[in-house]
Formats: sequence, structure tokens, C-alpha cells
Amino acid sequence: MNGGLRGELVGLRARHEPDVAILEAELHDDVAGDARGSRRAWRPRPPTSKESFNRITEPNEGSAAFSVVELATDTLAGEASLWNIDSHNRSAHIGVALRPAFRGKGFGTDIVRIMCYYGFTVLGLHRLQVDTLSDNHAMIKAAEQVGFVREGVIRGSAWVLGEFADDLILGLLADEWSGLRHVGE
Repeated sequence: MNGGLRGELVGLRARHEPDVAILEAELHDDVAGDARGSRRAWRPRPPTSKESFNRITEPNEGSAAFSVVELATDTLAGEASLWNIDSHNRSAHIGVALRPAFRGKGFGTDIVRIMCYYGFTVLGLHRLQVDTLSDNHAMIKAAEQVGFVREGVIRGSAWVLGEFADDLILGLLADEWSGLRHVGE
């Protein structure tokens, strides 16, 4: 992988056009997975759709989207983003989605660590937040391993495939972060 930010197992780089069809097929077209991760009503769409959240046309101040690449194979593993970037309050939310074949390999912790480096060191943010379903044990574990703390549960706040689920909020402040400050250098 050339350019971008590198961790121990994965790198984050700009989204390339060939990534879009793969992410659409393996992440968006997985109705159950997309419903749990996106919090929007799922609707079919072709990979060429301008409505694809995987298609990045221009950088924007409110979000920073990356493709995740496994370093050992230089293969697209998923996507990660900082969203709801608030430059006044210096905060943002972290989102991660891995292709099925790349789950369970410890990539989540590496991605969250890199996203913290990007948010705290590159953007100068003060607070990062993870909002996830309370039964998303993989994301919760990844965030907690990096130093995020559980701040609260929002009961019955997510409509997921016919039932309400709880959201868990985890937060981390810049001065609490003890991650690798040299990621990507």
C-alpha cells in the first residue's frame, strides 16, 4: 500500500473507484449487516448509484472516508470513517465496516487506533465517539482496547430488522489517548 495511514495490520487510504463495487456487493448488499451498521432503511441500489455511501466524490468537512487495506496482501478489507466531524467542538464519530472474509482477524482494533491518530493528531480533535449496537461485541472490544470508555446506553433507539435495539456510546478524549502517536509516519 502506497500512501495513506498505516497501522500494524491494515492501512487506510483514499477510496478508489474499484473499491466501490466491492464495498457495495459485500457490505451494502448484506441486508442484515447494512441494517445493523447504517441505521437507514435498506434499499437496493446499483454500484454505480450516486446515492452510494461508498462512492466518495469530493472531500467534505463533515466526514473523512477511507478504504481499509490489509497490509500483508494489499487487499481491500473494508471501510472506515470519521463522521459528524464538528470543528467547533472538535469532535467526531468513528465508523468501521469490514468485508466478511476480514472479520475476526484483529483488524478492528488496528483501525480504531489509526482513526484515533487521524482524529487527534492530524485533525486536532478533542473527543472521538463510537456509537454501536449494544450487542456488537467486536466493535466494543476494539474500541475498549484502544482506551474508549462506556458512557451510556440509549435504550431502544435503533430499529433493526423488525425490532428495537439499544445503542452503546463509547468515548475517548485526546488527553486520555495513549495510542501509537507515530502511526503512518
